[in-house]
Amino acid sequence: MLSINKNVSLKTLNTFKIDVISKGFVSIKNFNELKKALENNNYRDYRILGGGSNILFTNNFDGLTIHIANKGISITNESIKDVIVEISAGENWHDIVLWAIKNNFGGIENLSLIPGYVGAAPIQNIGAYGVELKDVFYCCEALNIKTKQIKKFYVEDCEFEYRSSIFKTKEKNNYVIMKVFLKLSKEPHNYNISYGKVKEHLKNKKKSIQNISEAIIKIRKSKLPDISKVGNAGSFFKNPIIDLNHYENLKNKFNDILGYKSENNKIKISAGWLIEKLGYKGLNFGNVGVYKKQALVLINNGNAKGIDILKVAKKIQNDVKINFDINLENEVNIF
Repeated sequence: MLSINKNVSLKTLNTFKIDVISKGFVSIKNFNELKKALENNNYRDYRILGGGSNILFTNNFDGLTIHIANKGISITNESIKDVIVEISAGENWHDIVLWAIKNNFGGIENLSLIPGYVGAAPIQNIGAYGVELKDVFYCCEALNIKTKQIKKFYVEDCEFEYRSSIFKTKEKNNYVIMKVFLKLSKEPHNYNISYGKVKEHLKNKKKSIQNISEAIIKIRKSKLPDISKVGNAGSFFKNPIIDLNHYENLKNKFNDILGYKSENNKIKISAGWLIEKLGYKGLNFGNVGVYKKQALVLINNGNAKGIDILKVAKKIQNDVKINFDINLENEVNIF
């Protein structure tokens, strides 16, 4: 029998530290427990929760929160060049990065210190400093919520795009990922130090997955608040991708605008630059703040409610639209 708890606060299970109550709550550790939780008819609705690092809760939940808490990591295949690693969805992502580095497996060192659980990584196609999950993704095992069948999704099935995948589009809310398989390299590794700040940190150091990880951890800590101390969900907004003509028009008005070439002759704009240009960086709106070192990050200064943070986000989006004619999309999921 699954042990379902009643009226549980989710404050410690979301990195924004929003105090909302879930009418029912259960932690699951395998596919069978997940099936039983989904088949429970005592609640009108359910919600899947991982590390809570990409979520903003705005209301109490009159349903069953199913917390993914399975653990485990193992090597399932190995060759001279690489390994296939099976990882349970409830593992902490950064812990897996550290495990890979300790074992001298390369490919995810640039994704150091990204908060959250492994199961969310393919959904979001997490990325940082020139690397995305799709670069090392082999496959995942997920439960179909309706049929209760387990399905494997290989990299070509996932339709990975910038901060997106099939799990956010065609198959949104249809599957729960329980295992992720990554293909990690053995030496000699291919290092990605294309970002200027990473190059700068490694200037007088040997190129290694350990040193790249340490550099990225330093960079992230220098501009992002510590989630154990300050309520936040990292980048609240996606970097928007716009047409080249739109970018050139903006460049004529704002010669310091930050843009990077993207696919299909489009330009990815720094959302942080847009927000900072409008003067929001470091501002506080009661219990909600825009982080002083990174305008992309909204923070809970104390006892903010989710709806307060959402109001600030919408204000910023509205101003960006008015001033730059750009629709700023949330990277964080709103509930």
